[in-house]
Amino acid sequence: MDKLANPLQYPLAVLLGGIVLVAGARLARLPVPVIVPVAAIVSTAVAIAIETRQPPEVDLENPELVRQVRAARLQAERLVRQAEDLREEAARLLTGGEQLELLSVVQYACDRASELPERVDAFTRRLHGSDSLLSIRDLEAQLQAVWSQQPPGSDAALTQRDRLIASLERNLALAREGQDARQAQVIALSTAIADAVGTMQELQNQLRVADLTDADRIRALRSLGDDLQGLEANLGVLVAR
Repeated sequence: MDKLANPLQYPLAVLLGGIVLVAGARLARLPVPVIVPVAAIVSTAVAIAIETRQPPEVDLENPELVRQVRAARLQAERLVRQAEDLREEAARLLTGGEQLELLSVVQYACDRASELPERVDAFTRRLHGSDSLLSIRDLEAQLQAVWSQQPPGSDAALTQRDRLIASLERNLALAREGQDARQAQVIALSTAIADAVGTMQELQNQLRVADLTDADRIRALRSLGDDLQGLEANLGVLVAR
């Protein structure tokens, strides 16, 4: 952040600073020259905390690209909410035996999902300017990272990986032709997030109806959890620096 956040832009920061000012002056009876700077520091700290949690302003000189970036951010937030629900449900249903290994897989996937909005924000910031992240070298590295991952465990996961590889190869071709591949990259990101959302929803649906005392059903759920982790690894490739 290049400069301090302005507390006046955030009502909550102003409110908390005012509470500190009133409490310090009236209840603690601190001198005004002491409590005023303290209140100002509190307001500024709260404003900074709020500002750092907000998505970055999107100004990419391309309205369609801006729309797609914002849509990807909303998808990431949806994935986080879904992960929170899944985490609570899994903790309630998976309580012993072979179920604990599945619980660990689910919790790890939910942890990874919670990181996504912040990483999408960082990805968005790197889209600014002609020297954005979509250099040929970066795209080649992304493609190599996907190819080097462990092969997916299911046909659905393999199809999703192949679709991502095809997207990255198209983006690389655009970059080699000197064209702006940012929009294609954002579409690839949105598609990958949508795949993760769908797989997480399927895992949650199966978890609700499966006989969790059946070892075969636990293994099937574990396979689905592994697929979700693979999708999240693909997302990590797309939003990595």
